Amino acid sequence: MVYDARFGSHAQTPAQRKWVLAQMQAFLPRLKARNSPSAQQLYARYVAGELSWAAMRQALDAAFEAGRVG
Repeated sequence: MVYDARFGSHAQTPAQRKWVLAQMQAFLPRLKARNSPSAQQLYARYVAGELSWAAMRQALDAAFEAGRVG
């Protein structure tokens, strides 16, 4: 496995990123509350490795401000 600097050392695989997302949703309940289709798509892109955590959060916050994510 090649190390991807966009992700932390414990978020290199999709399974690890899924675990990180679950932990962050438990720690930050508003992430879990944002459960719209748009938010789910962003979460899935993070788990798939298409978006870093920072990029996913930025897109999620922008979608929330635009009213696309509840």
